[in-house]
Parts: sequence; structure tokens; C-alpha cells
Amino acid sequence: MRNSTLHALERAAELTRDNRLVDAVATAERVIATADEFESDEIRQWLDDHAADFTREV
Repeated sequence: MRNSTLHALERAAELTRDNRLVDAVATAERVIATADEFESDEIRQWLDDHAADFTREV
């Protein structure tokens, strides 16, 4: 996964925790929409592994 993709996903998690869901979706949507099939798989796995990052404080 590209560093920029990982950073965007981490930022989306942070925004979600701050109750900024619209901003979080906009941030994540950009990288998800441009990912190729291999990176999409990595994104999906990252989201599965880090679901709690979207709901709890770090």
C-alpha cells in the first residue's frame, strides 16, 4: 500500500473519531477510488484490521 493511501486511511479514522464523518468519507474515498485491484485488497484488509481505530481514541 502506498504511504499516501495509508496516511489517508489513518486520517479518515481520526476524523471519524472527531465526529467528522463527511470529511472522513471524502478523505478515504479519494484513495479508494484510485486504488488498483491489489491496493484495493490491501485497503480492505487494513480496514478489517483497524476497524476499532474508527471508534476509539488512540
